[in-house]
Amino acid sequence: MQPRRRSVQQERGGQRRHRPDYGLLVISLLLLVAGLVVVYSIGPGLAAQKHVSDNYFVGKQIIAILIGMIAFTAMAFVPHGVWQRLQRPIIGVAALATLVALVMPISPEYPAHRWIRLGGLSLQSVELIKIAILISVAAFLATQARRGQLGSDDKTIKPLLIVLAVLGFVVAILQRDLGSTAVLVAMIAAMAYVAGLPLKRVLLAGVLVVGTLALLVLPFSYRRDRVLNFLNPEENCQTSGYQACQALIAIGSGGLTGKGLGHGAQAFGYLPEAANDSIFAIMAEKFGFLGMTVVISLFVALFVRLIRILERAPDMTSRLMVTGVLAWLSTQTLINIGAMIGLLPLKGITLPFISYGGTSIIFVLAAVGLVFQVSRYTTFGVNLDAAMQEGSQREDTTDWRRNRRPHYANTRRS
Repeated sequence: MQPRRRSVQQERGGQRRHRPDYGLLVISLLLLVAGLVVVYSIGPGLAAQKHVSDNYFVGKQIIAILIGMIAFTAMAFVPHGVWQRLQRPIIGVAALATLVALVMPISPEYPAHRWIRLGGLSLQSVELIKIAILISVAAFLATQARRGQLGSDDKTIKPLLIVLAVLGFVVAILQRDLGSTAVLVAMIAAMAYVAGLPLKRVLLAGVLVVGTLALLVLPFSYRRDRVLNFLNPEENCQTSGYQACQALIAIGSGGLTGKGLGHGAQAFGYLPEAANDSIFAIMAEKFGFLGMTVVISLFVALFVRLIRILERAPDMTSRLMVTGVLAWLSTQTLINIGAMIGLLPLKGITLPFISYGGTSIIFVLAAVGLVFQVSRYTTFGVNLDAAMQEGSQREDTTDWRRNRRPHYANTRRS
């Protein structure tokens, strides 16, 4: 008689292993499909400007998605402990890629040292930085939490501030990418708060960072122009405010139901970065208010899934990594959509899953793969945070971030 297959009720190191969150995968695929459909529909318009074949852009997007699925699989099935052990090599690769990007010659079309370009291939180094920050900061904060040193100025606060200062100098000043800097800051702040760092300290650090970012606007004329165009978009529609005005025109012309996939003129040279930063406006032109309500609902459903996985994560490191991914995707989505509808200045940042661009697609799918792996495990029959903190001083035993009840997942077989 063959032994019975082990069920998901099996305990393993205070964890329960069960089916992963396939809803997360389904929502991600739906967003990818939506972006692929839009890139396909505007491909002829983009191709006419670049003098390439009509299927050039959709072909490259499909290749990026396939590579992204490989990255997703690697992150989903390789234990995250392996990635933590490899955090120093990952940081080294991110630093090397950033250095290469800084010494690479820039093009008139993209006058910033953000990309590594080799022939027809390109890599945006900040996406590697996001992955490196996600893994390394989560491991660092989890270690400090176990040691009871989260509130230590010398051992926790200062290292985090140094990391933020380095990121601000490299990404915001040298690479001139204020949008990605905001995403990185949001990731670190969210992970620090969920780890249990006192809220007052997080807010104080946030005020310092926001003030520093505001000062970074002043020396650069193009950043000042973006702020002025945000405040008065109609005054410079033919010059520096052209993209903001065209985005609003595209969104407004979509109406309730949109013009349809085969219609619309904004992608034919009117709206800059139609497939990248401005793709939300293109989608609004084609799908209208109702269509974009569906797309935004998918993003909301994705973030709700991430929150649920975060709450049920089996250990502090896993919880912090999911928190970092949630902050990454939600901040980037809010910045992109907010800029397109006139609620934020233009930041030149992609819409996750949807924008054309191989680097963004690949690393977003890698991050989702990491969350997918975490969703396979759940706290089982033990207050894991209390066990992790055993033997160390805890600043606030009533803090909800550290004391949550164990979650009992369903008992379906894996």
